Amino acid sequence: MFDLERFVEECRDAVRDDPTHRSVAELTRRALGDTAELTRALGEPTGPALVPLYVSDTLTILNTVWSPGLIVPPHNHRMWAVIGIYGGREDNIFWRRLPDDADHEIEAAGAKSLCTGDVAPLGADIIHSVANPTAKLSGALHIYGGDFFEAERSEWDPGELSERPLDMARVRAQFSD
Repeated sequence: MFDLERFVEECRDAVRDDPTHRSVAELTRRALGDTAELTRALGEPTGPALVPLYVSDTLTILNTVWSPGLIVPPHNHRMWAVIGIYGGREDNIFWRRLPDDADHEIEAAGAKSLCTGDVAPLGADIIHSVANPTAKLSGALHIYGGDFFEAERSEWDPGELSERPLDMARVRAQFSD
């Protein structure tokens, strides 16, 4: 049976003992071992949501529910992340900075689809965009090695692919009904 309080405590201990994503990724794989149980513990998704389950300077755990067709433009975290899908799918496009580019533009460098049960660690330097390509809600645990809401981060204009400061109010609005 998935116990959210225990999971948070284990993640806190893991980050205290090892500031990399490795231990948290393993804890997330274990939590995703029974996605039905995890869904029961978090609650069946009923709409888009970005729900903080735990937030500190060294760790953020979110229950993230993507609405059908939702696309989040390219952005970075400037901290490691671990993504664990408990229902549905997330499609990630990974981006890289163009060399010696004064406008801080990026280009696509790879992609990965994450489906129910998948866990993906992301390094602190990753730039990615995310989409829910399905016609139903997708749910995921998103875990970050820092304060997701307070970190200074960047996003890229989806048309121009030029860098700008991340607008957290816009991000939150994408996950509200």
